[in-house]
Amino acid sequence: MKIKFILLCVNLLSISLYCDAQNNKNITDHYKLYYSQMQKQGDIQGIINAMTHLLVLEPHVARQDTLAALYMNEGKYVQALNLLGIEKDSTDTTMSLEVKAVSLKSLNEPVRALEQYELLFKRSPSPSLAYDLADLKIQINDLIGANLNITYGIANASSDMMKAYYETQTPYQVPLSAGFLYLKAIAKFRENPETSHEAVIAILEQSLSIAPNFNLATIAKNAIVSQKEGLNKD
Repeated sequence: MKIKFILLCVNLLSISLYCDAQNNKNITDHYKLYYSQMQKQGDIQGIINAMTHLLVLEPHVARQDTLAALYMNEGKYVQALNLLGIEKDSTDTTMSLEVKAVSLKSLNEPVRALEQYELLFKRSPSPSLAYDLADLKIQINDLIGANLNITYGIANASSDMMKAYYETQTPYQVPLSAGFLYLKAIAKFRENPETSHEAVIAILEQSLSIAPNFNLATIAKNAIVSQKEGLNKD
């Protein structure tokens, strides 16, 4: 009798587990269909909701990275980092490193963002990554490091590589080489704000000769010229 009771319990447990598994599969299939429908409709929040449910039902690194990237693209940087963390981890996927880097930079965390960009650059060096590295290093006053990245960028940026800027009401693009010259000028000025005016202006003019529409370089040049004139009057 005791053996029959144990067998009955085992059978009931097996049936219960089977039902749970089947139920989970049905729910998972539902959210996969929901995810596809949200994609068709272009409903980003719906896509995020579907991916969140799928991540809970079937945890997977690729799914987690995709969800974090969706948050990042929507400007929800804190949510993206809550998913991935902010730790420096060389085993992270490239997508994870990119999301961490962009999110930390956007949240004005240059030191932590640099860690992620350095890992990305080590994995796959490129002029665009060198630009981000130089920009961040200037922010934390690592001018030697910034100049190394700028030198690499100028040497490797091809004429078709572009850099987008957003300080104006209408975003615009300039050749990446012009962007590197702008960073070179800013780094040069940071090295010695009192005596580098001529050299900085010359570099900015070189940048503007490549990209006459480079508003940021124009603003910087006008500011340096104004400061130089003020010093001369004194």
